Amino acid sequence: MKKPTTPVAPAVSRDEALDHIKTAMVEKKLTQAELADASDCHEKTIQNLLGGRSVRDQTLFDVCMVLGLDFHGLRDAWHGETVAVANGPMELKGDGGMVAPVYMGAYTRAAVDHYIGSYLTLRRAFTTPDAIVAYRTDITWDPDWPSLLFQERDRPDAPYSHRGRLYIPASSMFIHLVSLTKGAMRMIIVSQLDRAGEMRGLITTLNKNRANFTPVATAVVYARRDTFDADSLGEILPASAFYKPYKQLLDDTLDQGYARLI
Repeated sequence: MKKPTTPVAPAVSRDEALDHIKTAMVEKKLTQAELADASDCHEKTIQNLLGGRSVRDQTLFDVCMVLGLDFHGLRDAWHGETVAVANGPMELKGDGGMVAPVYMGAYTRAAVDHYIGSYLTLRRAFTTPDAIVAYRTDITWDPDWPSLLFQERDRPDAPYSHRGRLYIPASSMFIHLVSLTKGAMRMIIVSQLDRAGEMRGLITTLNKNRANFTPVATAVVYARRDTFDADSLGEILPASAFYKPYKQLLDDTLDQGYARLI
């Protein structure tokens, strides 16, 4: 069985921030060159970062998004600040760490606690015929920027894992998982969590097709899980014992009207 990721203590110095970055690179099996590519920056910049030399906050942000690290805490530690500084006006930050900003739905932590947990995430593979991609998504509450935060883990294409936030409109049965980096946006629209612990809907993103990236959309399913078998994740082919139940979940998403592809 796969052990859940253990939360790490906040970094309080640049050396500790570097330790978190290097540990996350090992966990995701990323080289300097791969981290540079996934962060959309020059490899020399990553070398400066790993050497403890000064880099822009934008570089720290992009690296944190790729590695699934807390940007605000790591940035403050990098600059020698032991107390996080709240950035932005209060209408963007929410109320006291317990209420999401209005533009995200103004939801309270108490109202969305049931979303917190880990989910088996399923979608069709974009390049391999008849294959299904299965990975883990963790949803947590971020008190520094009050809102639900999602982090993808154990993807077969780890450098392209996403980290973003949940937008929950009060007047809709669907919610939005949005990641945004340097103007590049990916949106997932899924139904609210049901009694079976499932959310179903549609993912719209970009797929690397040879030398180019191409817009693509397909059905997606989130199913709550307490544990994850390593064999149940990755690129699942028809010969796998997991393929049939995964395919049924995806087929039902369209058949039951959670999404339409026209």
